[in-house]
Amino acid sequence: MAARAPTGPFPPPEALLEQPVPPELQEAQKARLREVWKQPPGWRYWSAVNNTEVGVWYTLTALAFMLVAGVLALAMRAQLSFPELSLLDADRYNQFFTMHGSAMMFLFAVPIFEAISILILPAFLGARDMPFPRLSAYGYWCFLIGGVFVLGSLLFDAAPKAGWFMYPPLATEDLGIGSDIWLLGLSFIEVASIAAAVELIVGTLKCRPPGMRVNLMPLYAWYVLVVGGMILFAFPPLIAGDFLFELQRSQDWPFFDPERGGDPLLWQHLFWIFGHPEVYIVMLPSIAIAAMVIPTVARTPIVGYSWIVLSAVGTGFLSFGLWVHHMFTTGLPAISLGFFSAASEAVVIPTGVQLFAFLATLMVGHVRPTLPMLWLAGAIAIFTLGGLTGVMVALAPFDWAVHDSYFVVAHLHYTLFGGMIFPVVAGVYYFFPFFAKRMLSERLGRWSFWLLFVGMNVTFLPMHWTGLAGMPRRVWTYPAGMGWDWVNLVSTAGAYLTAAGFLVFVWDVLRPKSDQPQIERNPWGAGTLEWTHDVPDEAWGIRSIPYVHTRYPLWEQPEMLARIDAGRYYLPDAAEMKRETLVTSVIDARPIQVQRVTGPAWITLWAAAFTGGAFILPVFKIYVLAAVCGVLAGACVIYWLWTSTAQVPEAETKDAGLGLRLPTYASGPDAVGWWGVWITMLGDATAFASLVFGFFFFWTARPDFPPEGALHAVPWAVAASAVLGAASWALTVAAREWNAAGRVAHARAALVAAPVATLLAAGAAVLAVWPLDPVAHVYPAILWALAVWLVAHLLLGAVMQLYCLAGSVFGKMTPSHDADLRNVTLFWHFAALTVLVTAAVLGIAPRLL
Repeated sequence: MAARAPTGPFPPPEALLEQPVPPELQEAQKARLREVWKQPPGWRYWSAVNNTEVGVWYTLTALAFMLVAGVLALAMRAQLSFPELSLLDADRYNQFFTMHGSAMMFLFAVPIFEAISILILPAFLGARDMPFPRLSAYGYWCFLIGGVFVLGSLLFDAAPKAGWFMYPPLATEDLGIGSDIWLLGLSFIEVASIAAAVELIVGTLKCRPPGMRVNLMPLYAWYVLVVGGMILFAFPPLIAGDFLFELQRSQDWPFFDPERGGDPLLWQHLFWIFGHPEVYIVMLPSIAIAAMVIPTVARTPIVGYSWIVLSAVGTGFLSFGLWVHHMFTTGLPAISLGFFSAASEAVVIPTGVQLFAFLATLMVGHVRPTLPMLWLAGAIAIFTLGGLTGVMVALAPFDWAVHDSYFVVAHLHYTLFGGMIFPVVAGVYYFFPFFAKRMLSERLGRWSFWLLFVGMNVTFLPMHWTGLAGMPRRVWTYPAGMGWDWVNLVSTAGAYLTAAGFLVFVWDVLRPKSDQPQIERNPWGAGTLEWTHDVPDEAWGIRSIPYVHTRYPLWEQPEMLARIDAGRYYLPDAAEMKRETLVTSVIDARPIQVQRVTGPAWITLWAAAFTGGAFILPVFKIYVLAAVCGVLAGACVIYWLWTSTAQVPEAETKDAGLGLRLPTYASGPDAVGWWGVWITMLGDATAFASLVFGFFFFWTARPDFPPEGALHAVPWAVAASAVLGAASWALTVAAREWNAAGRVAHARAALVAAPVATLLAAGAAVLAVWPLDPVAHVYPAILWALAVWLVAHLLLGAVMQLYCLAGSVFGKMTPSHDADLRNVTLFWHFAALTVLVTAAVLGIAPRLL
């Protein structure tokens, strides 16, 4: 390992930075970089994996899905414009309102954050690309396939129609395939969300430029960390809920059937543990955009940087303690009502800190009235109104009065328009010169703003009244004479005004701009790294990766831009004709590795297509072909990992520039792959914890859990599964240690024995629950669900162990190049914990309850 340690000066001496780079050398370096990072030509363009291409695809696809969802909203508003209208029948209306909510939340609100972040985060960090470009591309293709499948169901009159929250028993008893489309289709899309979250978190932690310590990161990067972490902990409970839900739909396991010991409230808990943090997952990125725009507009550094970071973290943390305020009317104990009501009020504090910090920045700066600032001003006004009504519905008595009424619809849309739509549009106007090297129209931007601002208020402000007047939400029509007639007509008129505003905005974005002059490089006079971009555009991301020691380097390091352009900083060349980016330490951003990143490939598209088959075909009960697709998807991922990750380099170190030599290979915590596994497994552990939560929820909520005289899991089989699983973990750890010590034969022997133990552990887990009938009662059903989850992880663990064995045999893994084995060992730490907890729940807990 010592041979791979960084050598050379860091931080770079000023004398070295001042040395000129010969012009002919600069041109040669640029030519090589241009060749290595060039976009694939012709039809191969769709094999691109760069953050720039994938980010644009992601953004435009999310925008298209949003427009479809908007059209559904207009159709619903037309139906409600007059009483007893029949433009849509009840069934069609139910499909439309279900898909409107689902598409807005799952296909637009969360993906647009990830799309924009994939597009601009590397520029904020001065990185060439994200650490796992193919993961980004895979996530995008999953998103596209899943979104088209879910929205396409509308064309066949088969769309889900039980609401975007899919409450049982309405959804579980729904005839047709609508509920299955929602469950499996959106679970597929959640794969894309989690993949993007892993990419963004690792990118923020490991791909910052040298010198950019965590307390110097752009605030946007902090918000990416917070929101990425929230996605990791919020989406898995929903995935666990989907898993149980689909088992009930397809196998009749009664998790939500009260007649057989189930409880519909478990779904509500799992859904809202996801659903309420999602509001902040949607809102915080918009605040992040404001945090980048406001200092530029005010021409001064942000006021209260540390307070904003703490408040963002606090908001993310508190958001997980609020989910029950969506369930105030379900008959909760008074102490629960009081606790969750207080927690719901408390989240106002960190949110307020962030808003006041922005206002203080504007007050101490010299504000320029730009178009992005106009949109942000509108956002603050609308979001404040939405926040005030949020405080109202957080109070249990008021919530009881307006629950499931149009007051809640008004509150939700004020929050989303102010907390998400307006800031995102502000961000588009602000960052468009960076994306497209063109400016958007000032005139069209103002038209769009006023149409949207007036339109959304005309639409949703009257809904407060209709809600207080008793109009329930989700009704497809209403009788005349209730006092709701004219108010609904006003809301409908406002909806079409809002749509006009959106159309102006979309036209401004998509209209041809080839006749426009070339933009200034930094048109807003900003201080952050993204405005070092090349004009005209270059595909290499950044010419050379700078040394950064300030929060606003373009303001505080005036010599930086010229040095970047001259190739004076790190990685100015691509001498080996390979794509590379710099990896730095997590806290201090000391350079530790030159990371080879992957180039264009079709394998990501194939992997996404087969993953889609594995999720989509079960909707139509085609289980065998779905299983084949699952196997093929796994084969694609193995091929992708084998051919492009953790490759033994041609040289252990290379010159990274400025006299610094860095390793070209890393394993363990120094490697981005290790962090990817660690973060992924945190999400996986959260999903598993949600299943265990289900077991104890039934125990606390149901007097017949476990039912009297129920069969329990077979004790010896449970014990055997635990012992064999622990043995497999121990063998994997031993293989890692033996391999590192150069005892390769011992390591290979351990990697032969480990999967055998793993498969025996999986078999024992199946035997443990085999005598139980999961259809009869929820008690055997939840034990079976835990066993299925465990077996799936054990099988995956066995594949990983065999992958390492093959790597050792065929030379991909050596004693000094063991990243794969260290990553697999990390997976097995989590797997061993899963084995032991499952054994405790299956074998011990029922006998103690």
